[in-house]
Amino acid sequence: MIVVKLVLISIVLVGICVAGLATQILLKKNGQFPHTHVGGNREMKKRGLICAKSYDAMEQKRAYSKVNFSNLKLAK
Repeated sequence: MIVVKLVLISIVLVGICVAGLATQILLKKNGQFPHTHVGGNREMKKRGLICAKSYDAMEQKRAYSKVNFSNLKLAK
């Protein structure tokens, strides 16, 4: 019986926390989650910072353009 009460109390507390975190999103007319990606931050752009995922994609593209795939042969 104590376990059931504990589970119910924890569910209620988690629900209150989720509702508290979502109030701005729910109450605004066009409420949406904030854009937290480094690439969408103006201050980061001013400083020339980009996220690791975007940087990796740029480097992969640059490395791919340097390799000449027409001369490759399959090993037997």
